[in-house]
Amino acid sequence: MSANNAPQPVKLSLPLEYQQHLFQELRAEDELVVIAKGLGLMRLVTNLLHSYDAAGNNLIIVVGAEERENAWIGEALAEHAAISNTPRARGLTVVNTDFTSVGAREKMYAQGGIYSITSRILVVDLLTSLLNPEKITGVILLHADKVVATSLEAFILRIYRQKNKVGFLKAFSDNPDPFTIGFSPLATMMRNMFLRKASLWPRFHVTVASSLEGKKKAEVIELEVPMTDAMKEIQTAIMECVEVSIHELKKGNTGLEMDDWNLDSALLKNFDIMVRRQLDPNWHRVSWKTKQIVNDLTVLRGMLHSLVTYDAVSFLQHLDTIHAAHSPQPGSTRQSQSPWLFLDAAHTIFNTAKQRVYASKAKATEKSTIESLRPVLEEQPKWAVLAEILEEIDRDLYFDPPMRDDSNGTILIMCSDTTTCRQLRDYLKSMHVQPQETEPDAKPEKKRGHKPSGAFMMRKSLRGYLNWKREFAQISTALFSENQKALEGAVDPRLAQGHYKGRAPANKRRRVRGGSAAAAGAGSGRAANGSLVQYFEKPSEVADLMAEVEITAEEANQKPDIVADPLEDMEDYFELYEMQDLVVVHAYEGDQDEHVLEEVRPRYIVMYEPDASFIRRVEVYRSSHNDRNVRVYFLFYGGSVEEQRYLASVRREKDAFTRLIKERASMSIVMTTDDHDATTGTSAEDPQNAFLRTVNTRIAGGGRLAATAQPPRVVVDVREFRSSLPSLLHARGIVVVPCMLTVGDYILSPQICVERKSVSDLISSFKDGRLYSQAESMFQHYRDAVLLIEFDAGKSFTLEPFADLSGAARSLKKPGADDSGGGSGGAGDLQSKIVLLTLAFPRLRVVWSSDPHQTAEIFEALKTQQDEPDPVAAVRAGLDPRAAAAAGGDNQQAFNLEPHEMLGVVPGVTPQNLKTLTLEAESVRDVANMTAAELEPLVGREAARRIYGFFNRNLIDMGDD
Repeated sequence: MSANNAPQPVKLSLPLEYQQHLFQELRAEDELVVIAKGLGLMRLVTNLLHSYDAAGNNLIIVVGAEERENAWIGEALAEHAAISNTPRARGLTVVNTDFTSVGAREKMYAQGGIYSITSRILVVDLLTSLLNPEKITGVILLHADKVVATSLEAFILRIYRQKNKVGFLKAFSDNPDPFTIGFSPLATMMRNMFLRKASLWPRFHVTVASSLEGKKKAEVIELEVPMTDAMKEIQTAIMECVEVSIHELKKGNTGLEMDDWNLDSALLKNFDIMVRRQLDPNWHRVSWKTKQIVNDLTVLRGMLHSLVTYDAVSFLQHLDTIHAAHSPQPGSTRQSQSPWLFLDAAHTIFNTAKQRVYASKAKATEKSTIESLRPVLEEQPKWAVLAEILEEIDRDLYFDPPMRDDSNGTILIMCSDTTTCRQLRDYLKSMHVQPQETEPDAKPEKKRGHKPSGAFMMRKSLRGYLNWKREFAQISTALFSENQKALEGAVDPRLAQGHYKGRAPANKRRRVRGGSAAAAGAGSGRAANGSLVQYFEKPSEVADLMAEVEITAEEANQKPDIVADPLEDMEDYFELYEMQDLVVVHAYEGDQDEHVLEEVRPRYIVMYEPDASFIRRVEVYRSSHNDRNVRVYFLFYGGSVEEQRYLASVRREKDAFTRLIKERASMSIVMTTDDHDATTGTSAEDPQNAFLRTVNTRIAGGGRLAATAQPPRVVVDVREFRSSLPSLLHARGIVVVPCMLTVGDYILSPQICVERKSVSDLISSFKDGRLYSQAESMFQHYRDAVLLIEFDAGKSFTLEPFADLSGAARSLKKPGADDSGGGSGGAGDLQSKIVLLTLAFPRLRVVWSSDPHQTAEIFEALKTQQDEPDPVAAVRAGLDPRAAAAAGGDNQQAFNLEPHEMLGVVPGVTPQNLKTLTLEAESVRDVANMTAAELEPLVGREAARRIYGFFNRNLIDMGDD
């Protein structure tokens, strides 16, 4: 096509050799590109898009882009157009839920350009021919690692390739791991994307290595920061809790594959997700203890990350919330605390975390000496190293100023998240503030020699923590006061009244260790059942701590944080600084970090936490600019989980690329990805198969098949495209017609309407009464209403165990009913609610499906010997009362449901003559007042006699009978 011959005005924005090579490769042919993180994937995509945009007569569709990526692409295309002076370039247009007008989208597509469209909108536009696939020049697919066989993206590509054999298709991914999971995963995913070639670009690729390891390497200073003894002790205790939890999992689930269930996997991978995936098929059978341990693993892994990122006070507060969240509910009579809270290691975690914040001390009074609390406020070791780095940079700038170049001289500090950014911002603002009062006659020279410290910030954090703990204790007192008697004497009964129940099961005996709170330095005690009891400081102890960290004059004189934007006093809040005077603290944001480097142009970069992809971005940034020098300080805690995770991520990526290279080498040269000849663009489908697809299996009484010109059709609600079922129906040769339906989710025929429910949606539909209204609406417009209950693939195909239903027979909740009804509340189980639903709607058909694949087979079977649905009539159903007959429903269902049910049980009334009676009579009273002669033309002589006899029988005779 003309797009492939368009000029290429973008070489200057791809300065490195591997970028230019990959760009030329993409321009020449369709392929899947898997590139290591940090090597500039989005830069490559934007240059490729601009090369097509510059031609001005192309229609390019971008699939799978996230919101931040859309912003990146839009800005980059605008910059490219301005630099290369290409007036025909149109830039990027984002089509999302804001574009509600169908006509506006149709006009835009006709004009051409580059469009980033959400998958749900794109698949509907393709199916409705609002966007003609044959008019598309090409498709750019991002995040190709997410394209599985049942995904919307695979559905989109299938529609595109069925009707467009010559348009290009290029897929990109910077995550190699998903391509290595399963049997021949690379070939399978390429088949899903209709691609024949894979291009792999790891960091160790020869061209990449030569591009980044030339003469323009960045200066890197690696700093291994030792953790404090308390941090090491806490980390060891958390790892012990993880190890014991894994042992308990293995002991309670012996029938599973547990080779990877070890401590290394738990620390370096998404271990909790992996275990949950293995347990999902039998999740309804595993014990409560197993479910609790799986959840605990997520909590413990999060604690390992919080230990090295949070300051001591914030980490202690985090532990308090964890302990409260894992406490038993009020009035509970069974043990429901997490098993790891009974370990001695758990006591070590909480007790050591407190000792990092405050410790006990002897306080003399008039009569005796009592125990009191004093602040410790252990600082994070990286803070002092960061201060030393900043001082070193200042000395270098003063004594040995670098040669002038294109860098701004800015110091860029990168960290993992915004919480750490806020912590470092507070530290940098206050590290030179002295927390103690100085003497009135103190000389300024003493202040200048003050060593940078986080004491000011930590004192402020401790004051906030004590206030929060006081409010938290009051809430705990109100919520758990009924459990007061179960507490041991290790806590203050005035504040921690019965925070945990203490009666242990009869068969459980646990040792109580750790001693009292005073002896342990205000540590956690144990309840009677052996679990940890949260410690609440006594009022006197809180007063002592608050007195120790009271606000000093230096703290009071600090400029307050900006909580508003007072334009009238801007000079009090804002100042203009030179770029070389700035210290920018920023969180890692993936590809957006390239923008940060290009805009800030830092001379010094401090990686406060390790990130492999950002290191490569710095390499690309330094190699791309000859006139910019960069010095990088790389900080990490030696011997910590932080270091292990970083090394494991690099090793895991390298292993993934190695496996991909091996699989690509052993793949077949020719892959059958579609039913057309790639060289000629003509269809290669067998003519016999093409005929058989038009053969309808409906048998109209004879023994022969009827050939029709139309394939089978299903009308689907557009909201159902969140699921994979429409894609599976389309893959089975069924035409999917998306419509905005008000009745049902799937219309299989003029008589069959299906409401699809997942298990979670089924439960919520019972609770709010929505399912009753939906069933009633379906019967008003369709003869056969079907409730499809679909389970998730790979999960247990079962509901809760059946209970005794004798006490659960309550009325089904209708819209507007009182929430106290047990039939729709939490008292009745799900099975009883389904029974009540079928009693309310005897003609409702309930279909169970284990996964979407089976659902597609069921739909295909239900459509046998049925007419094809009319999309117009399906849309009108529920909007127009007269649409019931047009949609294939019974005419009588256009009226009230209850009178029809009442009339339907009258002797002589059949489903056939019920339709005639409802059209001729306005109410049940009119039918009761008709004579036999009036009824005979409507229902026949025998039925008229029985109906008349029923309504006119002598009540006294009935009593005699």
